[in-house]
Amino acid sequence: MLLGALLLLGTPLAAQQHQAYFADGYHGGIYGHYPLRWKTRFICNQLEAHPEWRIGLEIEPETWDTVALRTPRDYARFKQLATDPRVEFTNPTYAQPYCYNISGESLIRQFDYGMRKIRSHFPGVEFTTYAVEEPCFTSCLPQILRLFGFRYASLKCPNTCWGGYMAPFGGETVNWIAPDGSSIRAVPRYACEALERGSVWQTTAWGNGTHYLKACARQGITRPIGMCYQDAGWRNGPWIGSGDSIRNHSTYVTWREYFERIAPDSQPEDYRMSQEDVRVSLMWGSQVLQRIAREVRHAENSIVGAEKLCALAALANGADCDRAALDEAWRTLMLAQHHDSWIVPYNGLHGRGTWADHIRRWTAATDSISDGLAAGAMQCIAPAKEEGRWRVRLANTLGEARREVVAVALPEELAFEQVVVKDARGRKVGSTLLRTDEGGRELLFEAEVPPFGYTTYTLAKGRTKVEQTATAAATAEPLVVENDLYRLRIDPARGGVITSLVARRLGNREIVDAASSYALGELRGYFYDERRFRSSTESPAEVVLLCDNDLVKRIRIRGTIASTPFTQTITLRRGDPKIDFDLAIDWRHNVGIGAYRERNAFGRNRRACYDGRYKLNVWFPTTLVAPRLWKDAPFDVCESRLEDTYFSTWDNIKHDILLHWVDLAETDGAGVALLTDHTTSYTWGTDMPLGLTVQYSGAGLWGRDYPIDGPTHLRFALVAHEGRWDEGGVQEENLRWNEPLYAAVGRTFADGEASWLDLAGSGYAVSAAYPEGGSLMLRLYNASGDETPHTIRFGTHFSHIEAVDLRGEPLETPAIQTRGGGTEVELSMPRFGLKTLRLTK
Repeated sequence: MLLGALLLLGTPLAAQQHQAYFADGYHGGIYGHYPLRWKTRFICNQLEAHPEWRIGLEIEPETWDTVALRTPRDYARFKQLATDPRVEFTNPTYAQPYCYNISGESLIRQFDYGMRKIRSHFPGVEFTTYAVEEPCFTSCLPQILRLFGFRYASLKCPNTCWGGYMAPFGGETVNWIAPDGSSIRAVPRYACEALERGSVWQTTAWGNGTHYLKACARQGITRPIGMCYQDAGWRNGPWIGSGDSIRNHSTYVTWREYFERIAPDSQPEDYRMSQEDVRVSLMWGSQVLQRIAREVRHAENSIVGAEKLCALAALANGADCDRAALDEAWRTLMLAQHHDSWIVPYNGLHGRGTWADHIRRWTAATDSISDGLAAGAMQCIAPAKEEGRWRVRLANTLGEARREVVAVALPEELAFEQVVVKDARGRKVGSTLLRTDEGGRELLFEAEVPPFGYTTYTLAKGRTKVEQTATAAATAEPLVVENDLYRLRIDPARGGVITSLVARRLGNREIVDAASSYALGELRGYFYDERRFRSSTESPAEVVLLCDNDLVKRIRIRGTIASTPFTQTITLRRGDPKIDFDLAIDWRHNVGIGAYRERNAFGRNRRACYDGRYKLNVWFPTTLVAPRLWKDAPFDVCESRLEDTYFSTWDNIKHDILLHWVDLAETDGAGVALLTDHTTSYTWGTDMPLGLTVQYSGAGLWGRDYPIDGPTHLRFALVAHEGRWDEGGVQEENLRWNEPLYAAVGRTFADGEASWLDLAGSGYAVSAAYPEGGSLMLRLYNASGDETPHTIRFGTHFSHIEAVDLRGEPLETPAIQTRGGGTEVELSMPRFGLKTLRLTK
């Protein structure tokens, strides 16, 4: 073997390997980089001047609207070339999202709206291969791509790896397998495709250099392919030369051409990609990215909820849906999910502020439209014939019945001093009326709402418990608060940390590790100008019991971290396994938080912004014994293979991303899940408890300063449970966290309740539901169930049900059973699988 390797190293390149291939193309668009005056004409000219050239296009679909308007002649020329075999559209997503940092449903809409927009300009275009310039990957992509009709994918992104890269695996081609078992043929980042020396943004495949091709030859790859998707703002034609001067005599190919003509006979190795193979890192903990992530998450939740409410209104009485408004709400959300939104938030955009400024406006537009549609849908679900008694309408967008404590702000017009609550059957429901410090009134009661439906509660004048928001003064002694599920002890002397957390449903198990050098709820980080770690335990806190009744316990903690005041509010609700935390830090000035003060960091391999141990974290030491770590991803749950999340260099990035939740669970015991209201990072290792990233301040990518420029605000929750994530219902709690019950108070609601879909016991979740063309589109996701068939019950009669792919093309027609005015259908799909149904009444 050694002799063979030495002989190979001494052999000329042409004798070592077969023909090399190269995938060239352009990346960008009207929101990224696309010079309107000359770019379209330039592409046409270069294709005509170099007949051997091939290009893949990753151009934002909205770009073509502007090109058609501003340069109609160039647009007409390109339209003739769009279906030329030398041109391939390889990323039709609407705004080129990273994929791993947004919801799975958002990812589907990015493809759906993007493909429709491109085809509105170029009707004959086929979408065959997914290929991108940046690390826009996530583990569920094979399933989504196949359901959109794609046949191939590339896992390379050799020339823009500032935000990360894919793990190396395999050789010429692989069979990329998604969590649900579906697969797509792909070219990976080869096992021999190293990170470029002296670079912090390239792999060796970026230019088909000799050292890359020699490495491929040594690995036995006989048809190696390199890649570069040039920024559309660059004035380059063929990237590695043309004619006789093409580097290493490479041949330009489209990705489709490579799969179908060059390597159709390759024997792909199975590649069950872990989400942790997406080795990426953004400026987690910086205030600008934290705000973006919270704004995007809120908009994701609001638009999906609004669509489902429109579906409920359509099911209830055939109410029309304002499709144009929903389309615009999705459009502005998708733009906010653009990868540049997250990696260069401080860059200017169109001369009207930064990306961060636009994201704030875009997500606000999505929220505004969604709120209006939701309010209208709530009114359309079983409206009263005339104005009558005061009622509370509650709508449930999940597929399982819910019993939860709800808090409803009462309008000023409701003049009752005391309020009695009755359910849809006329039964009195226990309630509490809170008088807030601001002079308002909040009604608390425990509601029961059927699955994917609504119920109506009636409000009447009567005697009920009235409580002020603050029921006790600040205490200097440890405060013990308990409800039916938990008992907490909070120590004011140690900054308000939780020194004991007993989970009643786990046999009164103590969750807090009292022997740890960290405390549960402690804020701790390295303040590099002070050259030391600072902790919220250094100063005493004011602890006040704000609310103390049978339904809700709420505690307010006011403390300091490095002389900066913070407020943390903890809420327990009856029957709710989620312990809610609301954290606000009132920064008075910019301070440096991180591993060290970094200067001239543009091209450095080591970066202060990577090491999560030094960022300001809120920590969660637990008594769990040798737990395994699980975390969710779009349409996936990943078991971590990492011993820890510690890394400090670009060439050693580890996946430390928290999308919706991360869970620590013993093999046959208890678990503790952490849920957040935004995509961020976490810290964890065998020598360190779980930590949630709260703050980083200092130098970041491209040497840009990421300062503290205002207050920090975020929400998170803890869930103690039995077994691992699927046994403990972590996914279900995450759904309730992101899709709370919709509540509306008014005098225009009719009595009664109804349910139109029951998924109980299936493990399925409603990913999306919306009216479309006289039918109802329903997308189900197997979030935690098994592959056995499950009976799905609909609360109305459907004359026809068919399963369709994500293009709307029919796949199968399940048999329908009609029972008592409802419809039943038996469905099966693998765990993490998707099924889209078109329902016709």
